[in-house]
Amino acid sequence: MNNPVYLKDVVTLQLDENKCTGCGMCLDVCPHEVFKMNSRHVEKQNRDACMECGACSQNCPASAISVQSGVGCANALINAMLGRNGGECCCGPADNGKAANDKGCCC
Repeated sequence: MNNPVYLKDVVTLQLDENKCTGCGMCLDVCPHEVFKMNSRHVEKQNRDACMECGACSQNCPASAISVQSGVGCANALINAMLGRNGGECCCGPADNGKAANDKGCCC
């Protein structure tokens, strides 16, 4: 699967590998294959593909994953589609140096 990359190095996703039990629940619920299993526990395979939906952290029985859901590009895109914020997508800095709330920042 070719997963999208939202904005480089801005996602709030954190994984505490010491707490991870290797249950694989995050693998099952993540829509963008952010995680992969190694021999003992999961690790981040594509952190920048995380859309900060929160499914992984809400379903982790060991509380090894944290993410601030509703603050990333997924939230901005959903709000733009719903016509909130004037229909603008405002999830981060534009490639051309505009402010985060300028039109066209990630769409």
